[in-house]
Amino acid sequence: MPLTFGSDFPNYYFSIPENELKQRVDYQKSLCVIDKHFFHRVRIEIPIIDYKENLKFDIWTTISEENFIKRNEDWNNENRIHNEPYFGWLQNEIPTYENTLNLKIIAKENGLDLIPNAEIIEENHSLQIDQQNGISFEEAINIAQKILKIQHN
Repeated sequence: MPLTFGSDFPNYYFSIPENELKQRVDYQKSLCVIDKHFFHRVRIEIPIIDYKENLKFDIWTTISEENFIKRNEDWNNENRIHNEPYFGWLQNEIPTYENTLNLKIIAKENGLDLIPNAEIIEENHSLQIDQQNGISFEEAINIAQKILKIQHN
C-alpha cells in the first residue's frame, strides 16, 4: 500500500489557460513561479503510531520572493538545514482532509536532495491534529485507499 501522495503543481497552476502556461509559468521539480507568485514543494508527514513509516504528502506551499531566492542560493549548501523556517500557505487540497488550501504552514529545510518538511500551524484543523498526534495504521490505510480510489476514477 503506497503511503506517499502528492501533487505535481500548486493549485494556482490549474487556473492558467493551457495556451498561456509557457509564458506565465517557470516550473522545476521543487520550485515554481507563476505570475510572480513563488511556490516550493514540501513534505507533510503524518506519524503512523503503530507502524514504522509515516503517511506523506508532497505538496506545494507559497514562499516569499526573498525566501525563494534564499532557497535557490542554498540549494547545494549542506548548511541550509540551519536556515530559519519559511512561512507559507498550503497550495493544494489534500484528499480526505477538508479545506486544506491556504492553511498556514512553516517549512523547515532538510539535507541535500530532500525537500523541506512542513508543519501545519493552522490550529484545530484535522490535518494539524493528525500531524501532531499521529494516526493508527488502520486510519492510514483508509486514507490511502480513499486517495487511490479518487485518483483512479
